[in-house]
Amino acid sequence: MSIDNEIGGRLALITGASGGIGAGCARSLFTEGAHLALTYSSNKAAIDELIVELQSQDANRRLSSHKVDTGRAEDIQRLFDEIKAAHNQPGPDILLSNAGYGKRIPDIVDISLEEFDYTIDINLRASFILSKLAVPHMMAQKWGRIIFISSIAATGGGINGCHYAASKAGVTGMMKNLASKLAQHGITVNDVAPAMIGGTGMIPDAKFVAGTPGDVRNIPVGRLGTPQECANVVSMLCRTGFMTGQSLLLAGGLK
Repeated sequence: MSIDNEIGGRLALITGASGGIGAGCARSLFTEGAHLALTYSSNKAAIDELIVELQSQDANRRLSSHKVDTGRAEDIQRLFDEIKAAHNQPGPDILLSNAGYGKRIPDIVDISLEEFDYTIDINLRASFILSKLAVPHMMAQKWGRIIFISSIAATGGGINGCHYAASKAGVTGMMKNLASKLAQHGITVNDVAPAMIGGTGMIPDAKFVAGTPGDVRNIPVGRLGTPQECANVVSMLCRTGFMTGQSLLLAGGLK
């Protein structure tokens, strides 16, 4: 059996690419030679700026941006229609389901049913729909990479509430199930489980968590992680077809 870990010329779909982790992953995969389809929910300016930056490195590479509410199934279906039109293929070779939502509500009594449902929709249901639409193309070509962004919360840790933990635990469970079923088709499925990553919507900087359980003084390495460090792990998973079914904790020594 031939080994193909080359991602140059592959199409990567990255959801939530206007944020720190998504943008970092876009830069890394572009450096590796991938074409990109990038989604955003509202911050078009950030996506436009990122595309200009990347085009300055290689104007011949295919880059597309798509406004998508990942809480709406019809938006995700439209995204795949747009990808087919922009990239002349029915789906991505690499799916990075990164767009997420997390409102810090520690106590269960304060979590409304609406908040619970919305968190599940964005963090879990969207990854299911994206994967469902991406898998046929990957199966047809006998090659694919699916990567979810999970969280340390998936195992009950972190500083968020049980609604967020449930959504991310669902992501990791779905990942492990899909990995076992899709490996025979040349498709790997993994997740990256970050904690305390700075430069993101949830944690802009160390001052934001000072005096909370997430204070950097409680992190063994003594600092926040960076979006680029998340991107490093994502890039490795894209280039490593022998790894599947794994949740990689990126947490500076937190457990």
